Amino acid sequence: MRKVLLLGSTGSIGTSALKVARDIPERMQIVGLAANSSVEALVAQVRETGVKQVALTDPAAAAKARALLPADVVLHTGAQGLVDLVLQSDANMVLVAIVGTAGLAPALAAIEAGKHLAVASKEILVMAGEAVTEAAKRKGVNILPVDSEHNAIFQCLEGHRHSDVQRILLTASGGPFRTLPAEQLPHVTLAQALKHPTWTMGRKITIDSATLFNKGLEMIEAKWLFDVPMDKIEVVVHPQSIVHSMVEFADNSVIAQLSHSDMCFPIQYAVTWPDRVPNNLKRLNFAQVSALHFEAPRIADFPALNLARHAGTIGGTLPAVLNAANEVAVEAFLNGKIAFPGIWQTVERVMNAHQVIAHPNLETLIEADAWARSKASEWVRNAD
Repeated sequence: MRKVLLLGSTGSIGTSALKVARDIPERMQIVGLAANSSVEALVAQVRETGVKQVALTDPAAAAKARALLPADVVLHTGAQGLVDLVLQSDANMVLVAIVGTAGLAPALAAIEAGKHLAVASKEILVMAGEAVTEAAKRKGVNILPVDSEHNAIFQCLEGHRHSDVQRILLTASGGPFRTLPAEQLPHVTLAQALKHPTWTMGRKITIDSATLFNKGLEMIEAKWLFDVPMDKIEVVVHPQSIVHSMVEFADNSVIAQLSHSDMCFPIQYAVTWPDRVPNNLKRLNFAQVSALHFEAPRIADFPALNLARHAGTIGGTLPAVLNAANEVAVEAFLNGKIAFPGIWQTVERVMNAHQVIAHPNLETLIEADAWARSKASEWVRNAD
């Protein structure tokens, strides 16, 4: 039985995790919930799960929720509230599905408390991969990937020697602009960018999928999760999103993981690993799937992949800078302040202006993150 603390419970990953818990109650129990400001959704989840520990990072939302929650439910507030929830919960696994860098402190707190970590927030390993993985090794804690791509790689690697890995192949849907001519990219609308062809996700990650920054962040994440250099990590576009990723071994054999596009699959495997547990999820019908297509990404038209590869290769504070600048640029695009290509243009300018610090500690990473946000905001203002 995994007792799971769910951080980001009202988002798409969180609601999928609750579906998994309903499907396999003998293996997964939700013991705590956290959200940012979605009061009604969180209260409904508390009623369903019966948890006694919750957190809302938004103070106004927390004040509203207090009047709606049962008196015996402990409510933690603010950023520190997430850490307090982790430390006070009796969970043996913390599933971090918080968008952005807010999940880093509770993730590190979970590791220090000896709780296994299921990671759905790319930013944790992108920003602080070295610190997080070293802490996990020191504490004997497992970091289990929840992203469909990394969970697929994790499955493909099981039973194989690390030295036999030749390439990790991350699959990408290609996003909504996979076939759009490059000259039309400056004119795409927010509505078009938010219309993902395969997955239903939050706004930020959907824009990241449209720019391919999502896949760039996943490349850096894979470096830390699987201890492989960036030059062994490649991206291949697969529009059907049936093959979730692949691993090529020294004998040129390739092992792939396939399933329907449903986040319940990787969430369940992260929770039940190393076991495989029957469920009610949809099975693949290969006659209906019919054909699987693969193509190279348009690297020249979508520079995010090369920017991420450079950041992951250089390391130090540069991945944190890339991540922070991208968050600011995406928010600016969502608010109509910059055009679509302005996202990667802003990130590139901020990266070029940064003086990289090698082997940073947490304080240095936070400072680099803040610097990048300030610099990116400056570029955005100048773009107005």
